[in-house]
Amino acid sequence: MKHKLITGLSLLFLAFGLQAQRTTSMKINEILVVNEDNFVDDYGSRHSWIELYNASPGTVNVAGCYLTDDLKKPKKYMIPKGDVLTQIKPRQHALFWADGIPSRGTFHLNFTLSPENANFIALFDSDGSTLIDSITVPAGQRADVSYGLIEDGWTQKRLDEELRLNPLYKGGNKLWVYFDDKVNDGRYVTPSSNNRILDTNEKIENFKENDSRGAGMTITAMGVVFSGLLLLFLIFRMIGKIAVYLSHRRVMKSSGLSSEEAKGVAEQSGEVIAAISMAIYEATELHDEEHTILTIKKSASSYSPWSSKIYTLRHTPVKS
Repeated sequence: MKHKLITGLSLLFLAFGLQAQRTTSMKINEILVVNEDNFVDDYGSRHSWIELYNASPGTVNVAGCYLTDDLKKPKKYMIPKGDVLTQIKPRQHALFWADGIPSRGTFHLNFTLSPENANFIALFDSDGSTLIDSITVPAGQRADVSYGLIEDGWTQKRLDEELRLNPLYKGGNKLWVYFDDKVNDGRYVTPSSNNRILDTNEKIENFKENDSRGAGMTITAMGVVFSGLLLLFLIFRMIGKIAVYLSHRRVMKSSGLSSEEAKGVAEQSGEVIAAISMAIYEATELHDEEHTILTIKKSASSYSPWSSKIYTLRHTPVKS
């Protein structure tokens, strides 16, 4: 009983630990402070909004977590439990309206954002003390221009790694940037969608720039093919040597020959082997010489249909 109790408690703690690990993958992804001609809520109104992003490969339920604009009040707005929409699927978004009217539903916060001042926004875990993510939006935000991560869910470490591996990365070297629909730089206000709309493939663009004629790709492909063929040649050659070695051992074991004698027997030429085969054929006549001749032999059976009982009458004739 005690063992079962310990096992149950361990599984319970493990479940809570995994849940905590999943919620910590949530990121504050994009914020729009001044909404004059942008996205409208389910009531047809325009308000400031905050977008969260699930950066994990699993579904995350943010119910019970807290959103706040005051670090001293981490439990300012608790995301209600029991709403299936709080279960955010992998690599997906959730939009919260900072309209100060929480009676309108799960995704309507009890605070608003200031257009003139800097706005602190934080996401706390369900314990009300573990900070998951936070950002301070600079003061003086322009209308219908959002402030968000250069790529969904990225961290500074992820951006530094991208810049190191891809010097031609066109996103820039800043983690938080402005998204403006009126500026044609590929950064658009995208509520509940990817921060960066990909209309080109950077890998293909890099390939066109660095190897426009495909010479490098051709050399690489041919090198891989010939390397594979060389590897197969070496493998089969090694297998052949092993087979010959085992053949020598079998000859030595069956005939009691020395190593050199067995080697000589096992490595006979094809002509010698053919001559031996012909000699065996002539000596034993193992092959069928009459495979095209029809041979009729007398049956040893004394059976005659005239004396067979199957042809007798089965019923006694009835006299009329």
